Amino acid sequence: MSGGDGASSGLVAGGDGGPLGAVPTSVYTELRPPPELVSHACCVWTQVAGPSGHVQRVLPDGCADIVWMAGGELVVAGPATGHVLAEIPPGVTAVGVRFGPGASGAALGQPAHELQDRTVELADLWGAAGRELTERMALASPLRRPGLLADAVARRLRAAPPPDPVVTRAAALLARGVPVAAAGREVALGERHLRRRFHEAAGYGPKTLQRIMRMRRFLDMVEAMPAPDVGRAAVEVGYADQPHLTRESTALTGLPPVALLASRQPRGVADGVRRR
Repeated sequence: MSGGDGASSGLVAGGDGGPLGAVPTSVYTELRPPPELVSHACCVWTQVAGPSGHVQRVLPDGCADIVWMAGGELVVAGPATGHVLAEIPPGVTAVGVRFGPGASGAALGQPAHELQDRTVELADLWGAAGRELTERMALASPLRRPGLLADAVARRLRAAPPPDPVVTRAAALLARGVPVAAAGREVALGERHLRRRFHEAAGYGPKTLQRIMRMRRFLDMVEAMPAPDVGRAAVEVGYADQPHLTRESTALTGLPPVALLASRQPRGVADGVRRR
């Protein structure tokens, strides 16, 4: 699960809506990664469920996460191509470290495409070190768990290769709306070689990441509008027409755009969101 606005990896897409002034069903907090993590990780996050629990619609975002939830195992949520509904029991805090697009393969020591749309126990990837960290997380107090997880990942990253600079550069261009062909020209790679590098480092090809990031730009744009205009936002981020937007929204998020936006509104009611 990815917090913020995304599943298996992703940012928080909001949970159940509610009237203004309703008690949040969860509170998501995103922390800047410590210096030892910034080469691979884009944030450390926590999400605390309210007294009734919380079901999180996690949207794909090109990322992968290591996630701890009390009473469970440390798991890796690989790069997702669709939404995931993640349940957090009442009062439970989920903790995660998120690796940005193109960084998960290097950070986890596993070709990222092998983790696409999968959730696997960290011990399956890290062996004894993963099992030991799981035990330490179980024994730690809730306040110590984010730092404990971040420190353990930082130690692991000392021996990790850096993210593929070609993929991270191309992924950043795609996130800004640059077409795949133009991004390939920018990094001096043809389509076949770029796709191979993306599968290894990011978990899927550049065209899939382009679709995911276009949806995220659409949501960001609509939610920043004083008077949301779905049609205008769709055109500005590159959808051909309303049916195109609807197909993509349903495929990536499980909901058509109007229903998806309603599930996320009003921001700060379904999910309290804090960024530090």
